[in-house]
Amino acid sequence: MKLGRLNHVGVAVPSMHDAIAYYRDVMGASLITAPFDMPEQGVKVAFVNTPGEAGTAGTQIELIEPLGETSPIAGFIAKNPAGGQHHLCYEVADIEAARAWFTAQGKRILGPTRIGAHGRPIFFLHPKDMLGQLTEIMETPRGDH
Repeated sequence: MKLGRLNHVGVAVPSMHDAIAYYRDVMGASLITAPFDMPEQGVKVAFVNTPGEAGTAGTQIELIEPLGETSPIAGFIAKNPAGGQHHLCYEVADIEAARAWFTAQGKRILGPTRIGAHGRPIFFLHPKDMLGQLTEIMETPRGDH
């Protein structure tokens, strides 16, 4: 298993509208995707695209808003009413090899491998096993994702 690039930083937000306005008006972001619902994960998502260097893709900020009180993000927002950093997402070439690698190291994987917001397979690792950070592992995107 070889670690790939940092794909995105997940930021839980209480209001997608306000978060997009912040990144556009305060941070000067010009490339922000339209928000979309992911009801199977209980969230609304939008991506803020940051510029890369020398033609590379920049790291994204994934804005995550809960889709109701039963959303897994709702508890985070309840504890952090202004929102905040939720997780880090790293790319890997082979999601199953990465899952086996982390399992062999005794890292706790939270739930099954599933399809994430980029349309690629993902899984999460428990923060207590990852220097206190909820960590998402994602198979490297292909195409426009």
